[in-house]
Amino acid sequence: MTDLLFGLNVSPSAAPGADPVALARRAEELGFDFVSASDHPCGDQPTYETWTMLAWIAAHTSRIRVATRVLGMPYRHPPMVAKMAETLDRLSGGRLILGLGGGYSDEEFRAFGLGVPSPRDKVDGLAEAITIIRGLWSQPEFSFAGRRYRTVAAELEPKPGHRIPLWLGTFGDRALAVTGRLADGWIPSLGHASAEQLTAMRRRVLAAASEAGRDPGEITCALNVQVRVDEHARAGQSVLGGPPGAVAGELAGFLRAGFTALNFITAGPADEQAERLAREVLPELTAAA
Repeated sequence: MTDLLFGLNVSPSAAPGADPVALARRAEELGFDFVSASDHPCGDQPTYETWTMLAWIAAHTSRIRVATRVLGMPYRHPPMVAKMAETLDRLSGGRLILGLGGGYSDEEFRAFGLGVPSPRDKVDGLAEAITIIRGLWSQPEFSFAGRRYRTVAAELEPKPGHRIPLWLGTFGDRALAVTGRLADGWIPSLGHASAEQLTAMRRRVLAAASEAGRDPGEITCALNVQVRVDEHARAGQSVLGGPPGAVAGELAGFLRAGFTALNFITAGPADEQAERLAREVLPELTAAA
């Protein structure tokens, strides 16, 4: 990973005319470091399943990394996620960033008959899932008996050829502590929390890392941010909008606050916004950093 990373959201929309592969290939040409996709399998709008879409994107690109932003952990059993991740990372040449979350949409769990986990269940399950995934990736066989998940002498081969980055999308105090103890990265979203709240949350993550005996500097602090580069756009509560210089100035504030990766969710035509970000905003951010 580079010191400063820029990512671009790829919508999982399966509506007529949507082409996630074309957008990912353009992002690669423009120099973005990774593309990402959210994970909401339930809904009345046509969408692709996130993991399958990212695998297809990886097969049609050569350099750019692919990130789940973030997989809802309760949708898939942790040992299967471990196997899926190892396979996609290996076939893509080591390009996976595995983002995980507790799954915030109770309606999706209810609709799919998965049961609705409590907030405690979501956080405990996330911590147990990370333990299982890392165990299966590193040990000849792995047994684990948790409150939410368990394995019995489970074997997974081949093992990853390198450490697959594992980022968490977390907000609450207990979940932030799990992130600091166990994860390689943290990827919250502007809009779900204010800039001031995000700065305080980042401190909690890094403090938890220190308390666990880890080097806080090893944790990538990424941020999902909606942007619209447009001379006539105005910034909103969750969208940074305006001319390139204004957008770059707002984003530079997050870099100064300690974030080292920015994942852009474009508000407006994705192709046009990707071009303007790459050509008019990212050079200013790189210079500022």
